[in-house]
Amino acid sequence: SCTGPHFLEIQVQYSPGGFIVNPASTTARRLSQQTRRYPSSQKMSSTKKPTGKTQRSAIADVVAREYTIHLHKRLHGVSFKKRAPKAIKEIKAFAFKSMGTTDVRLDPQLNKKVWEQGVKGVPYRLRIRISRRRNDEEGAKEKLYSYVQAVNVKNPKGLPTVVVEE
Repeated sequence: SCTGPHFLEIQVQYSPGGFIVNPASTTARRLSQQTRRYPSSQKMSSTKKPTGKTQRSAIADVVAREYTIHLHKRLHGVSFKKRAPKAIKEIKAFAFKSMGTTDVRLDPQLNKKVWEQGVKGVPYRLRIRISRRRNDEEGAKEKLYSYVQAVNVKNPKGLPTVVVEE
């Protein structure tokens, strides 16, 4: 079965703290079985991605999309008095990640929606519209900014990401 030359066999010993792969090494790993077999040819692919960046115009970058953000998983383990402030930070981080703009602005209605049930009653999921817009201010650091708005839906669970024509 798995005893060819392309497989390694690792002996495992039990210690009070769990299973140790190699007793001589300082790192210990927990394993569920006494002996595990791994293919020795498990290596990361060495294909490199192209590093040249393509130039995009700011006009083509103006776009709006609707997302469902799952706040419950992002706030798991956060203490009650920090939940709503952390939710605001997570929404900003989500908008930065999805739109790629460091300047993220939140709509006051979105802020009200997050804080509606108090500091610890943040909604499990929120349907939000993120619009990437041109920054027309004088001396702006960024050409574009993201504007995040709340979208009223009855149940945001399972809704796909949609590109919105404005």
